Amino acid sequence: MNDALTRGRRFSVAPMMDWSDRHCRYLHRQLTRHALLFTEMVTSAAIMHGDAERLLGFDPLEQPVAVQLGGSDPGELARATTIADRFGYAEINLNVGCPSDRVQSGRFGACLMAEPDLVADCVRAMRSATDRPVTVKCRIGIDDQDTEESLDRFADAMVDAGVVALYVHARKAWLNGLSPKENRTIPPLDYDRVHRLRARLPVPVMINGGIETLSDAEVELEQMDGVMLGRAAYHDPMLLAHVDARIFGEDVPPVTLETVMHAMADYAARHPALRINQVTRHMLGLANGLPGARHFRQILSVEACRPGAGPEVIAMALDAVRPQSVSSSELLVTA
Repeated sequence: MNDALTRGRRFSVAPMMDWSDRHCRYLHRQLTRHALLFTEMVTSAAIMHGDAERLLGFDPLEQPVAVQLGGSDPGELARATTIADRFGYAEINLNVGCPSDRVQSGRFGACLMAEPDLVADCVRAMRSATDRPVTVKCRIGIDDQDTEESLDRFADAMVDAGVVALYVHARKAWLNGLSPKENRTIPPLDYDRVHRLRARLPVPVMINGGIETLSDAEVELEQMDGVMLGRAAYHDPMLLAHVDARIFGEDVPPVTLETVMHAMADYAARHPALRINQVTRHMLGLANGLPGARHFRQILSVEACRPGAGPEVIAMALDAVRPQSVSSSELLVTA
């Protein structure tokens, strides 16, 4: 198995709908060389009937990056896996954790935790379509399930089907009565249940849910094979600048804001067809805690939406928080 992938699972950034697109992942890769990054969930139906390049294309510099698929039809998932495989992802992951109404109506996501045999068939079909590692991301249970018996049964079915790793959100998903947003915070976290699962399974288990700091991550890594952060990493991306040193043990200084802004300005200049706000919307939290952070966010969110705005917006934002460190003219690059 790919050493970078195996290592990267020690710290991963979660798949997040409408957030973890290719521009977001490129930003995150500027901050950490080693963390495993995930795409947004892409449904098998969308891949079969949509623009595969738009849905699945990514910059090789994002690697290691995993694609997350959603679906419940083994044949369709196999065909979608074949298509995704051509793009060269390090790992192909199946979503069995998303609690949204749209996901339930499509019979995929967390509702599939009630159907472990079907999910196992999906995993086998996906494995038959690729030589790349196939993994599953799930919850500890749904609704009134007994999280001891049902989670063990589900996980054992996944291992029997050939998954090489599991990512487990340490909360139940309540499909009846809670919104997707409420499902991220109201069901209580049960890290101990995930620890017990890890202790009995022969494959790596990564934990997700409620982990907001690298100190929290380090505590979990004492018992788990890896940790996954989502919104905490998205809203405060400079947290990722310390991952390579603290989580992966590299003797390197954290990347600076200035370096990241240079890289993203260059990225935007190399893709002139992009609207600049498609890039800058993921950068709003980079200056959190710095003097001028509010102005920084305003430039990246408001000025970036103006007609004709380009990479100079990124230079303006950097000037707002570090006016002496670099001038706009030094930051600007040509396509």
